[in-house]
Amino acid sequence: MSSAEEFEARLRDLLGALDLPAKIRLLTGADAWALPAEPAIGLRRLVMTDGPAGARGSHFDERDPSAHTPNPTALAASWDRELVRRIGLLLAAETRAKGAQVLLAPTINLHRSPLGGRHFECFAEDPLLTAEIGLAYVRGVQQGGVAACAKHFVANDSEDQRFTLSVEVAERALRELYLAPFETLVRAGGVEVVMAAYNAVRGSTMTEHRGLQVGVLKEEWGFTGPIVSDWTAARSTAPSANGGLDLVMPGPDGPWGEKLEAAVRAGEVPEVEIDDKVLRLLRLAAATGVLDGFPAPEPEAAYPVGSPAQTELLREAAARGMVLLRNENLLPLAPDTRIALIGPNAANTATRGGGSADLSPRREVSFAAGLGLPATEGVRPGGRQPLIDLADCVDPVTGEPGFQVEYRDADGGLLGSEHRATARLAWLGLPEEQWRRDDLRVVMRTSYRPRVAGTHTFGVTGLGPTSLTVHGQRVIEPVTSGWHSLVDSFDNITEQLGTVVLSDVDTPVELVVEHRPIAAKHGYLRCGITHRAPGRDAEEELAEAVRQAEAAEVAVVVVGTNADLESESHDRTTLALPPGQDELVRRVAAANPRTVVVVNAGSPVLMPWAEEVAAVLYAWFPGQEAGHALADVLYGRAEPGGRLPTTFPRTAEQAPVLDTTPADGVLRYDEGILIGYRAYDQHRLDPAFCFGHGLGYTTWDYRSAESPTGVSAATLHAGQPIPVRVTLTNTGTRPGREVVQVYLGRHASRYQRPPRVLAGFAVVDAEPGETVEVEIPLAPRAFCVYDEQRRDWLPEHGSYLAEIGRSSRDLPLTAVVTVH
Repeated sequence: MSSAEEFEARLRDLLGALDLPAKIRLLTGADAWALPAEPAIGLRRLVMTDGPAGARGSHFDERDPSAHTPNPTALAASWDRELVRRIGLLLAAETRAKGAQVLLAPTINLHRSPLGGRHFECFAEDPLLTAEIGLAYVRGVQQGGVAACAKHFVANDSEDQRFTLSVEVAERALRELYLAPFETLVRAGGVEVVMAAYNAVRGSTMTEHRGLQVGVLKEEWGFTGPIVSDWTAARSTAPSANGGLDLVMPGPDGPWGEKLEAAVRAGEVPEVEIDDKVLRLLRLAAATGVLDGFPAPEPEAAYPVGSPAQTELLREAAARGMVLLRNENLLPLAPDTRIALIGPNAANTATRGGGSADLSPRREVSFAAGLGLPATEGVRPGGRQPLIDLADCVDPVTGEPGFQVEYRDADGGLLGSEHRATARLAWLGLPEEQWRRDDLRVVMRTSYRPRVAGTHTFGVTGLGPTSLTVHGQRVIEPVTSGWHSLVDSFDNITEQLGTVVLSDVDTPVELVVEHRPIAAKHGYLRCGITHRAPGRDAEEELAEAVRQAEAAEVAVVVVGTNADLESESHDRTTLALPPGQDELVRRVAAANPRTVVVVNAGSPVLMPWAEEVAAVLYAWFPGQEAGHALADVLYGRAEPGGRLPTTFPRTAEQAPVLDTTPADGVLRYDEGILIGYRAYDQHRLDPAFCFGHGLGYTTWDYRSAESPTGVSAATLHAGQPIPVRVTLTNTGTRPGREVVQVYLGRHASRYQRPPRVLAGFAVVDAEPGETVEVEIPLAPRAFCVYDEQRRDWLPEHGSYLAEIGRSSRDLPLTAVVTVH
């Protein structure tokens, strides 16, 4: 008996020790994040935690913070597999420190529309780039001793009506675009968990879609791990159990449990289906070290929690992902340059998006802090007001910065209290059992010291009725909140605002937030307090920004979005920057032609002023080391290593796919295989910035490219990559990094093909004057088409044109590859 057969036999012995109720109990969460233990077979709790910008743990708690990576689009913008693998190792160390065994990441859906709410959480618009970066991410996480979870299977590329919409997509597009990255992560990456999405595909909800979950994922691709539902995505008993779903989250409530046991006993669900699900769970438990008798994983431990190595990697990754879109001989700046730092995101830097990517970071270095400069807002940020500044808040009990938080019952009885150094409480799994009750009341108290006199605007947010009292005066009345679903309600919380005049500067006033969580029984709670002090009016603030720009050698304007505007559970409604930001850029640029615009956003935005400024740097949501990374790039201590993983349209109307709103519950992918740069090339559109674009601080000469004269179809069927050798020289005066991209096209085809598709890429480094040669393997799938009639991948014989260069529109070299 082989070791693999012995392993399976041991798992089947454990399965045989369980009766039907015990087996079914293992398949629904014990709580919001963990699967139940089963001491009878030595199975301990298996804990999952959200990613993908950090391992959050079960709640947003500043006392147990997380390392905070750049958003996944920023990671993909590096095009650097090894860098992303190292980020995976870092995330694995963080996941283990949270007591978890599964990281719910990466998100490998595609950038179908730039309005997609989780666009920032996905890697790219291209399936190959998504697959390669996702593969590196998974390898790093799993080499670090943690199971990665590829999500959301499949076609969950937008957020509006995501629980109810049905995606109508042709089989070829589904295979070549949306399933392709999942296939790579399963077959090449051995990803250990896959998450089923909320949406339906062709009328069948994904948690019930036997054709895709069983037929494709398990049988065709050979996936042996469990499929877990997205949180609350499982809404049926027998259909989901028979449809290939293996685990229901969260728990302990849900559609399985006793209902599933009854369905098995009634013959509606074969018990063999239950056994298969439990075996998949046991494989995962054995791989992650929570099953007695099976060796715990031996992680590659390179980035201990909180270590300088973590900080250095996060700073490197943020800089590597920043994309220099335009540079008219301004960057890098000399160290002694007099800079005016302006813009709503300069001091209030958005380091991450909302929803599953949210967390309590170990630290956040704003752009202003990293540059060591004061910032003038110019205009107010978009979205909600910022959280109240803890430096102005004192816990009345402990005397420390922050709040005294009390947990009470309906009669006011005290259930517990604690000091919190945060203005936002958020739990998906309350830590104390006695707090999980329908009548829970949460009271946050602090002594607030106003820094300026005048009309102060306070705000409260809460998953349930929330009020605010300032110095004994009720400023915000509680409003009953609606409840749609756990996830959507948690991320779509309205900010209620109220104003109060505070006349005495530095004289403390008492603030009391009272909150009644509507889902405390299930462990879910979210409430917080925001604040904006009196300041200049809008025109005065804009005029001050112009004065600062006029007096400086260089103006650095930081505009962008934030986690309120880019978040899970809703799509964006516009590609435009928040109100006033375009006008701010234009006024500053008119006052100082040496203007650098830094865009702090997770997804594409319109930049109508791009050709009016000297430089544009896209910084994405850069994670905790945002400010230090920006300083490194602006001053030339680091190369801006990013290349766009998605196309930036000139106007909203130009985007080939924009609308994400279903019609009568159906979202049609009528564009087929033509998304992103494929559509721009096919329709001869001139985007603002093309896929793969990005400048550096040196210049390159692409000298030659060589490819095999002929390739056999048998080679393609065997999955062997086809090499292309490219020679290039760093012709500048600085060391540099280049992303060499190879696109493959075939114009005489019996299938519809885009003019070119990305077939391979590599990152190269070179010193000034150095010539380097790089071999880039072309993915065999780039020579193939998924034939809908034959239901198979078919290579086309004949000649293909390989175009090589630094972006999808800058391709100075060509080579011919012939398939026999």
